[in-house]
Amino acid sequence: MITVFESYSEEETAGFAKELASKAQKGDVYALTGDLGAGKTAFVKGFARGLGIKEPVVSPTFTILQIYDSGSLPLYHFDVYRIGDISEMDEIGYEDCFYGDGVSMMEWADLVEPILPEDVRTIKITRDISKGPEYRRIEYEDNSH
Repeated sequence: MITVFESYSEEETAGFAKELASKAQKGDVYALTGDLGAGKTAFVKGFARGLGIKEPVVSPTFTILQIYDSGSLPLYHFDVYRIGDISEMDEIGYEDCFYGDGVSMMEWADLVEPILPEDVRTIKITRDISKGPEYRRIEYEDNSH
């Protein structure tokens, strides 16, 4: 089932993400897609707040993975935009995150689709400038069983 949320501000986007985080369980993997500047990192920031993470959340564009473990569950925040080859994910130890004690959020997940688990939760964020500069359409699909 796909849930559609329309956001007109970064705060609304973060609020929706925070609500999703309240239902998160260890081993959940979220695949985020959207154009550059669509709001993927803003979404992850809201999700982190929902887990009770207080430290600043920044996109790990150059490090690929940032781990936040001060919340109710550890958050494994991936940004795979700069991945040259999918085999680099093995070097990062993605499986330890996917099947570990926390929640994985992966920006640019479409670039590593073959390694995503079958029960991945997908979040597609798109902009529509005709609805305003801050407008975002967020499509959430829970593929867990």
